Amino acid sequence: MNKHVSGIDPAKLDRLAQVAVKVGLNLQEGQDLFLTAPLAALPLVRRIAEHAYKAGAGLVTPIFSDEELTLARYRYGKDGSFDRAAGWLHEGAAKAFAANTARLAIVGDDPMLLSAQDPAKVARANKANSVAYQPALEKIANFDINWNIVAFPGAAWARQVFKDDAEEIAVARLAEAIFAASRVDRDDPVAAWAAHNAALAQRTKWLNGERFAALHFTGPGTDLTVGLADGHEWQGGASTAKNGVTCNANIPTEEVFTTPHARRVEGHVSSTKPLSYQGTLIDEIQVRFQEGRIVEAKAARGEEVLNRVLDTDEGARRLGEVALVPHSSPISQSGILFYNTLFDENASCHIALGQCYSKCFVDGSKLTADEIAAQGGNKSLIHIDWMIGSGEVDIDGVKPDGSRVPVFRKGEWA
Repeated sequence: MNKHVSGIDPAKLDRLAQVAVKVGLNLQEGQDLFLTAPLAALPLVRRIAEHAYKAGAGLVTPIFSDEELTLARYRYGKDGSFDRAAGWLHEGAAKAFAANTARLAIVGDDPMLLSAQDPAKVARANKANSVAYQPALEKIANFDINWNIVAFPGAAWARQVFKDDAEEIAVARLAEAIFAASRVDRDDPVAAWAAHNAALAQRTKWLNGERFAALHFTGPGTDLTVGLADGHEWQGGASTAKNGVTCNANIPTEEVFTTPHARRVEGHVSSTKPLSYQGTLIDEIQVRFQEGRIVEAKAARGEEVLNRVLDTDEGARRLGEVALVPHSSPISQSGILFYNTLFDENASCHIALGQCYSKCFVDGSKLTADEIAAQGGNKSLIHIDWMIGSGEVDIDGVKPDGSRVPVFRKGEWA
C-alpha cells in the first residue's frame, strides 16, 4: 500500500509517476528500469514502480541515498575516504545501459546539505565520483538510452525554498510548485505534454533553419559571444534516443538547447540566479572567456568550490551547452528560486560548463568522439548548468556573414 505523505496531494503524486514513466521515459514493454532517489522520495518511487510494471517493465531496480548517511562520511570519514567512489556501481549501471535499461533519477535532497563541510573534501569526493561515473555518463550524454529526471519535495529542500513556513506547509507549497511545473496539476497531463513538446519543436525548427554561427548575449554584467559548434542541431522537449525511444529527459523542461563551439566563446557573463552544486550554493558568478576558455572566475559565495570545479579537467573551463528559455516561462513567473538546477535552469537562459551532448549535432548518433571534438564539441567529467538569462538580457543570432537576427529582446523570444 502507498502511504499518504502529509501535505502532498496523492492524486497529483500519482500523475507525476505516470508522466515520469509514460512521457519522461516512454518505458517500453520488457525494458528494465534503473532508478536512483533520496530515501524521502519512497512514496513516489513506489508509484513509479507500479506504473512501470503496468507499462510492461521487465525489472525495476531502485538505489536510495540518504542525507544523514552522506553527512556521516564528512563527519567521521578518514581523509582517504574522499578520493574514493563506488566505481563498481557505475560500471554496473553502464553495463545495464548497454543492455538497453532505462534510467530515471529523482532529485529532492537538501541543496545546502554540504555547505558547512570542508570545500576541499567536497571537491575531492565530487571529482572521484565524476571519474567513476564516466562509463555510465557517456551512455547518458550520448543519449544511448531513454532517460529522465523528476523531482520529489524533500523536507529539507522545502525548508530552504520556503524559509518562513513551518515544515509541513513548506513541503505542501513545494509539492504544488513541482506539480505545476511538471504539468500534472491538470486532468490530462500526458496531453498537456504533447502540446508543450509541439511548441518547443516549433522553436527548434526555426533555430535550425537559421543556422546561426554564434549567439551574442548582452545585459547587466554580460557581453558574451557564444560560437556554435559546426553542424550543431537545436533540441528541445521530446527527442529520440539511439535506442529508438522518444522521451523527455527533463521534467519539467522549458528550454531549447544546442552545443557551443568549445574554442569560440569570448567575453564576460554574470549569473542571474544562484547555482546549487552538490550541496554547495555558488552565487553571483562572474567569468571571462578567452578563445573558449574561462580565464577569470569570481563568485560572491562558494568561489572556492567554483574554482575547484573549474580545475576538474581541461574541459571544465569550456562550454558544453547553451540553452534558451524565455523570462515568461511558468517556472520563472512562479517567482520561486528552487535552489535546484532541474527547475532553475527552466526559468532562465543558461550555459553549461563541461561535457557536450552528442545528440545536439546533425546526425550526432553517427559521429565518433573525435569527429564531435573536431566540430567543436567539448569533453569533460562534469556538466554543470548555470543561469545567465533575465528580463534584461538581449540575444542576437549572428550569421556566418556577420549579419544579425534578433532572437531575444528583454528576455522574450523576438
